Amino acid sequence: MRAMRAETFSGYGGLQLVDLPKPNVANERVLVRVTAAGVTPLDHTILSGGHPRPKPPLVLGGEGAGIVEEPGASGFPAGARVMFAGPYGFMEAGAWQEWLAVRPEDLCLVPDNIDDVTAAGLPVAYLTAALSLRQAGFRPGMSVLAPAIGGSVGNAVTQLATALGAAKAISTSTSAAKVRRARHLGFTDVIDLSVENVVDGMRRVTGDKGADVVIDSVGGNLTGQMLGTLAMNGAFITLGYSAGRETTINVTDLIWKRARMEGFALAVQSADAVSAAWASILPALVDGRIKPLVARSFALKEAPEALRYLIEDRPFGRVVLTL
Repeated sequence: MRAMRAETFSGYGGLQLVDLPKPNVANERVLVRVTAAGVTPLDHTILSGGHPRPKPPLVLGGEGAGIVEEPGASGFPAGARVMFAGPYGFMEAGAWQEWLAVRPEDLCLVPDNIDDVTAAGLPVAYLTAALSLRQAGFRPGMSVLAPAIGGSVGNAVTQLATALGAAKAISTSTSAAKVRRARHLGFTDVIDLSVENVVDGMRRVTGDKGADVVIDSVGGNLTGQMLGTLAMNGAFITLGYSAGRETTINVTDLIWKRARMEGFALAVQSADAVSAAWASILPALVDGRIKPLVARSFALKEAPEALRYLIEDRPFGRVVLTL
């Protein structure tokens, strides 16, 4: 089978299209014929040697979509359309290959109104959105800030929080063009960081009340600034660092507001928590309250360019490989 494998963790040039044996599947796994696979910043972190745990050679890709070929004892019918996310492309072979042996608890049936390319790019972002909102103690009527409207997590949190009854679902962008695109798509509360800082923007949007919940997938200097926008008893969940791994905070933003700041990692979530997250996501997918965005799809052989496009061009929406 064809697979795009990182032979070395040395940047885009470390990726090579290779021929590998089709996986053998035991009863505790489901053989999925992969039709599309997501491309994420974690793939770039691993490929650049920025994560200490994965080791080359490794097929990347932590999420994807496809067709159940051998269901084993899973209960999924052969031929079912499924999407999945898990430790793939991290601690074991990932979705950038034609077949993958997937744990049943990582699979979810794809709604009929969602195509495979869209499905492949939604599990990581929307599971992260649902689970981080839950960790923050989100309830309907709260205000949520999730920066980077064009990014996968920022967009997913904004859409899902709105669908779940947020009073305000606020995002940001450093690009005036992305702000215009977001508003054209119906995202009304997007702060244009090219004309105002996030603190001033949050004062304007929330009437100086601040955010009950911040889901930060960006990191860097913006983290410290967003911490200052929390409302009393607010929750700040940090889970990404595309803008940098270091920041400076004012500890009184936590102390005086009796706020809390916690880290989030999708990889350590329980199967029960993931199942509950899908239960909150799927109805909104089916009725169109959330609409995952795909910026562009690439053929498997174009994976190096797909990853470069994601990291360097910073598109509005997901990047997906088709197989």
